[in-house]
Amino acid sequence: MSPSWSQLTQLALDFFTGAEPVPASAALQAPTPAPNGQGYTHASANRHALLQGVTVSFRFERSRRKSIGFTVGPEGLVVRAPGWVPLREVDAAVQEKATWILAKLQQMRERASLPASAAPDWVHGADLPYLGGTVRLCVLGRGVGADAAAPTPPEGVAPLHLSLPPDASATQVREAAEAWFKKKARALFEERLQHFAPQLGVQHRRLSLSGARTRWGSARIDGHIRLNWRLIHLPMAQIDYVVVHELAHLRVMDHSPRFWDTVGEVMPDYRERRRALRGQDL
Repeated sequence: MSPSWSQLTQLALDFFTGAEPVPASAALQAPTPAPNGQGYTHASANRHALLQGVTVSFRFERSRRKSIGFTVGPEGLVVRAPGWVPLREVDAAVQEKATWILAKLQQMRERASLPASAAPDWVHGADLPYLGGTVRLCVLGRGVGADAAAPTPPEGVAPLHLSLPPDASATQVREAAEAWFKKKARALFEERLQHFAPQLGVQHRRLSLSGARTRWGSARIDGHIRLNWRLIHLPMAQIDYVVVHELAHLRVMDHSPRFWDTVGEVMPDYRERRRALRGQDL
């Protein structure tokens, strides 16, 4: 007896906004409305579904994965399934995930309607977000003392000192600044994982930093947790929410009511934190 579609479906264990990183030119493209104006159409759609009265045309692919998977990206919905899964089971799984699919497609459309965030200027004196506040880039030529080369930032703005050659390019400054952020992120994430894991009765086995533009974090059943280093730009309340969310997946590997009850055990205000996170760009 073959497994049922529900046994095959891999539920989303992370903050999906897409499958893989997309080029900047596509980053603000919302899923295209269906011809009736009430649905969504993937740019390379090859299969269609009526979900709660909404037409969704999606990209269906066969893959080597062991289960049915769903991702929602700038172009729309992509569904992947092993070659041995019948199409009727794929269609049933899509119907079962209708609420989640429609919510993610709407979120992607709303995000695409927002004005693009201005890219930071990677130059001496630029202000960059850090833990909900700001740090100021102080690019120092090697051999030049910090006190002599870097003006004192205003109150509440800490300096981020980078020692680089005098002719360093904007790319070199960005790479050095990102390396600083990633170092800070890893140390902070490890500390927060160690803080919350005992409260949830779980233990993570490995932490990896992600640079994807599509999700804030993910968790695997083997205890491997990935957290986006760009979380370091956000307030601690939102960082802690992502940490607790992923640790909770080590107890409940889905987004069922039992999962949210688990999150609420240690973070009763998770709904407010989640709403705040949804307004952040990766």
